[in-house]
Amino acid sequence: MSSQRFASVWDAIEDTPEEAENMKLRSVLMAALKDYITRTNLSQAQAAKLFGVTQPRVSDLMRGKINLFGLDTLVNMATTAGLHIEMRVLEAV
Repeated sequence: MSSQRFASVWDAIEDTPEEAENMKLRSVLMAALKDYITRTNLSQAQAAKLFGVTQPRVSDLMRGKINLFGLDTLVNMATTAGLHIEMRVLEAV
């Protein structure tokens, strides 16, 4: 068994560094949206109306179905929710 260490689970399971970074960003946005929906006590139907999507789409979000969401969609949903997104770009180590 390999004792290789990874900085993130995404680094371990994705095929390329680019895919891993994309998944990291998507997972952070999804977690923030799930937290927003829970914190504001929105039903899935209410969240769907706010985001302009269907209730099953919000269900996918709440269930963590990350492969069904692109970065653009998640950024748009977060902005609609009144969330501010900041990004830092660092040199890879």
